[in-house]
Amino acid sequence: MPQALTVAAAQFASAIGDLDANFQEHHKWVAEGRAQGADLLVFPELSMVGHYGAEDLLEVTMNSRDARLLELSRAAGEMIVVVGFIEEGPGAQFYNAAGVYKNGKLVYIHRKINLPSYGKLIETKYYAQGRFVDTLEVTRDWRLGLLICADLWNPALTHLAFLHGATLLVSPISSGVEAVGESFDNPSGWTATMHFYSMMYGAPSIMVNRVGPEHDLNFWGGSRILDPFGHPLAIAGQEPELIAAGLDYAEVRRARALLPTVRDSNIGLVERETDRLIARLGVPDIIRHDD
Repeated sequence: MPQALTVAAAQFASAIGDLDANFQEHHKWVAEGRAQGADLLVFPELSMVGHYGAEDLLEVTMNSRDARLLELSRAAGEMIVVVGFIEEGPGAQFYNAAGVYKNGKLVYIHRKINLPSYGKLIETKYYAQGRFVDTLEVTRDWRLGLLICADLWNPALTHLAFLHGATLLVSPISSGVEAVGESFDNPSGWTATMHFYSMMYGAPSIMVNRVGPEHDLNFWGGSRILDPFGHPLAIAGQEPELIAAGLDYAEVRRARALLPTVRDSNIGLVERETDRLIARLGVPDIIRHDD
């Protein structure tokens, strides 16, 4: 039988660069997520350090298997948690990362690929670029596609996640009202983006934002959980809040039978045209390596 999944999103204001305070805050939300019976709890982008945490880069970076992260996961029990932090990877490379933890272990990590350097966003100053789009099998039916904030503003990355088999899109973000510019409506942009991806790919989605002011940015919250037709199941306001909703895989099957975007994506054509574009533009190959 198709499986149900209870998912939750915790939006709050992180203390900039204060790991101890933020770990305490995460434990509070983990306890609330367990009380709600969540199978999956998602925190905002860079939830452990705040949006501007990288200003003290060397003081706040963590290994992805930091004992405190593993302890947070143990406190979550069987509940999967998605946590945002600054990862220090091999070779002193620093990443805007989201780690997926279960039963005290790291089971998956995504390093942000699309690093913005426009408006009031200067992530290329601090972070190395992630290299891979992949997915994580949560259950037989549910495969998690995890992308961080501006990754979703590169539609090719989202398309790749669904071609890799994602049936649930998870999107930790850090969206301030003023981040891009006064002529750009960030809240409306994210509303449209999440609706589009869920509706287009027949997959539920979870978007988790932070709230409150940090320096020159005001974070508007608005975290949401959508069904595979793009309809909202839960939407948060502008204050700290945990939202939760039940997902039914039978609805994914129904949505994808009606609109088979993944089935009709024509991977061969995309590969051929991408190779042709690379040849025409002379784009150098990216050296791939596992780290």
